[in-house]
Amino acid sequence: QVQLVESGGGLVQPGGSLRLSCAASVSSFIRYAMAWYRQAPGKQRELVATITTGDTTNYADSVKGRFTISRDNAKNTVYLQMNSLKPEDTAVYYCNARRISTTANYWGQGTQVTVSS
Repeated sequence: QVQLVESGGGLVQPGGSLRLSCAASVSSFIRYAMAWYRQAPGKQRELVATITTGDTTNYADSVKGRFTISRDNAKNTVYLQMNSLKPEDTAVYYCNARRISTTANYWGQGTQVTVSS
């Protein structure tokens, strides 16, 4: 059973920064494409950023230039560095792991990010 544990969420003022972490209890972490999603109250879950097994990254237009996704395969961990945070970034952020060449897809429990003065 794959477990994804997010951490690093919290309350931050507009313009501030947070770094989210997602630790994966998997073997062969390198075989998983990783992603961060978020869901704000009353809204659908949306894709924030992805990173492939080859470290190719992609971002939602709303976070480009402000957020950076990265992975440390030695630690089985994916990160989301969030800078210049805005109130509209407030949401529960979820980590997602997808094993390549399979339909295996896993979610973390989510971590709350609140951007408010």
